[in-house]
Amino acid sequence: MTRTAYVTDLKTLQGECTANYLRMTRLLGDLDAGDVREVPLAGESGRFGTLWLEVLERAPYTTIVRVTQTGVLDAFIETPRMLVHLYHDVRMAEVTDFQRQRHFNGRYRYPNSRMHQPDEKLQLNRFLGEWLDHGFAHGHAEYLPELR
Repeated sequence: MTRTAYVTDLKTLQGECTANYLRMTRLLGDLDAGDVREVPLAGESGRFGTLWLEVLERAPYTTIVRVTQTGVLDAFIETPRMLVHLYHDVRMAEVTDFQRQRHFNGRYRYPNSRMHQPDEKLQLNRFLGEWLDHGFAHGHAEYLPELR
């Protein structure tokens, strides 16, 4: 049985990055470099932690944002954190750093030394989208910017 090589689904990746750009700009509003957006999250059992969006750098064509979440399990598990680059000229947002790992390839041979999935880059950007959607769905309305 022969295996076919994984081919990067560029259309899906670009679609995910475009959707993430819209989500991020909606959440960030007009924050400047150094500003932080705090979104307390509520789950079915009450408080579920806080989603933090910190603008590290803002330029005419790019913005760099650190996305993290703090919660009740911080002492037991490492909370997710990532750096996201927003490219304003093409209206896309891309995960460039996840848990201190940088520069993800479009595809990986599998298995590999870091055990990345063949479509690791797409999965990280999809995770960002789900994470931001969770923030919209479960964030306290008083902390979310006015939705356009």
